[in-house]
Amino acid sequence: MSRENHQDISAMTTHVDAKYDEKQIQVLEGLEAVRKRPGMYIGSTDQNGLHHMAYEIVDNAIDEALAGYCTHIRVVLHPDGSLSVADDGRGFPVGLHPKLKRPAVEVCLTVLHAGGKFGGDGYKVSGGLHGVGASVVNALSLKMEVLVYQNGQVYQQEYSRGKPTYDLRVIGQADRTGTTVRFWPDVKGEGNPDGIFDPDAAFRFEVLQGRMREMAFLNRGIRIDITDERVEPNESRSYHFEGGISEFVKYINKNRTPLHPEPVYIEGLKNEVAVEVALQYNDSYQENTFAFANNVRTPEGGTHLTGFYGGLTRSINDYGRKFKILKDADANLKGDDVRESLAAVISVKLKEPQFEGQTKSKLGNSEVRGIVESLVYEQLNDFLEETPSVAGVILDRCLGAARAREAARKARELTRRKSVLESAALPGKLADCSEQDPAKSEIFLVEGNSAGGSAKSGRDRHYQAILPLRGKILNVEKTRLDRVLMNEEIKNMITAFGCGIGQDFDLTKLRYHRIVCMTDADVDGAHIRVLMLTFFYRYMRPLIEKGYVYIAMPPLYKVTKNKVERYVYNDDALEELLNEIGREPKPEIQRYKGLGEMSSEQLWTTTMNPETRTMMQVTVADAIAADETFTLLMGDQVEPRREFIEQNYDLVPDLDV
Repeated sequence: MSRENHQDISAMTTHVDAKYDEKQIQVLEGLEAVRKRPGMYIGSTDQNGLHHMAYEIVDNAIDEALAGYCTHIRVVLHPDGSLSVADDGRGFPVGLHPKLKRPAVEVCLTVLHAGGKFGGDGYKVSGGLHGVGASVVNALSLKMEVLVYQNGQVYQQEYSRGKPTYDLRVIGQADRTGTTVRFWPDVKGEGNPDGIFDPDAAFRFEVLQGRMREMAFLNRGIRIDITDERVEPNESRSYHFEGGISEFVKYINKNRTPLHPEPVYIEGLKNEVAVEVALQYNDSYQENTFAFANNVRTPEGGTHLTGFYGGLTRSINDYGRKFKILKDADANLKGDDVRESLAAVISVKLKEPQFEGQTKSKLGNSEVRGIVESLVYEQLNDFLEETPSVAGVILDRCLGAARAREAARKARELTRRKSVLESAALPGKLADCSEQDPAKSEIFLVEGNSAGGSAKSGRDRHYQAILPLRGKILNVEKTRLDRVLMNEEIKNMITAFGCGIGQDFDLTKLRYHRIVCMTDADVDGAHIRVLMLTFFYRYMRPLIEKGYVYIAMPPLYKVTKNKVERYVYNDDALEELLNEIGREPKPEIQRYKGLGEMSSEQLWTTTMNPETRTMMQVTVADAIAADETFTLLMGDQVEPRREFIEQNYDLVPDLDV
């Protein structure tokens, strides 16, 4: 550090003129803390945060269903940007709170950590145990309106940014019970500069309806309707599944061929922990297991998932031994073997779940593991013995997976990156960068040697690596891991990344924190991108979840007029540019058929220079929807893919055929 910098920092950290006394201690009262740090409560202030707000209100209605009082929930997206949730539960309590002497509904909606989920008999189980849901939504809403149907009357109260605008009042008679909550998110805009949410944040119907479908699966018998009134005609979906999570598993497998006609269903109640498990094997080579605790998805698993895995593996091994399908000399099947081709949903409901972290991504209750494991082991054992034909199919699949696993282990050894001293282990086509810090390094996966040559010449060698790929990589959706690891291009990617694959995957060993798919802007290029993304999603999913995967956006046209060159990325942008610069005299327009047509300088300027390039980050908002999409587009079932194309072909303005 230079002397000048040291002096600057010292001045910043030691020069304080203002007083530091009791007057400088700031106390955020009521819901002020929520508005000050909204990300702590809802994760973000973009559309994901908006969706979190919707889920919090829906969760309250679901909790009424779990308590046995609600059968119907209606969600409406209104044209004015608001969202309403109506249920036929008991309704928010309207009596005076004994301590605060205000109506209980007002307390629930205006006081942090107030609710009926901290003890007592109001709720046996619930998803939101932090007591911040409804009050946080109120704090982050420009306006909220609540209607309570109770005691033969309709009660109403409105709030502005978490504060009541008038006292709770009776506005009419009611012949039912329930609650309707409608809120207008506090979105920034010209007339609202102090808003919380990004100006372009808006509810997405497809995201919300996916979550509503999921909630209906997890709570059999409940009906959830969702309507988007922002479009004409209104778009509506209604979800009601008497089969519960068994239907959920069928839905997950809808674009695959099940190996047995009906899912195995397991349920039980022990020590006030309710357990539901549904599982079904299919003809794919992927595992798709989704775990929930009190309707909250736990993407990082937890004790309920560990218990399920333990019971499943032990049961299948014991059955194989008992009926001599596994010989004395054979090793036990491993967890990976019995989970290949498996679609499963695990749902537990308990009174006091311990989620690890505010995001509730992992269940921590130690007692749940043993409860789930024993129930799965006992009931799956009974099922296998009662249905030997299905048991035989499952064991055959597991044994095939075990053989493939051993082959994959041998293949994986060849792809595992060796020590730094053995740099020859890196693929020969890789033009590596000199930067050793993964956070500062990026690798471009380039289609073909021609584009690879331009990229190598044009890159910044300090932090940009180039790996040319020959042709289209293997479609891993239709292939087992042992065959995947025999594909030369995939092996090169695995070796270059350095983080391994499958059981050996270790994100800390990743050599680049930006993995950029750089393909031609045509149909073949798009196909190669999808093949790459399928591989990342199925075998290196943390790369996507951590935001390390990007798609380069090379230009489609170069427009030259009066010796000034401009690049545009689609036909609409070209029209806008021509309108801006004028069509007379006629500009020179060059359409790039591929990256190989660009010089190294052009490729750097348009696609690789961090100062001027456009890149799209790949994210996964909904794992179930993502799995469905990859299976639909890349799986073995042709008919669903044909239907998808027939329904959506008109969305493609320019088919490159």
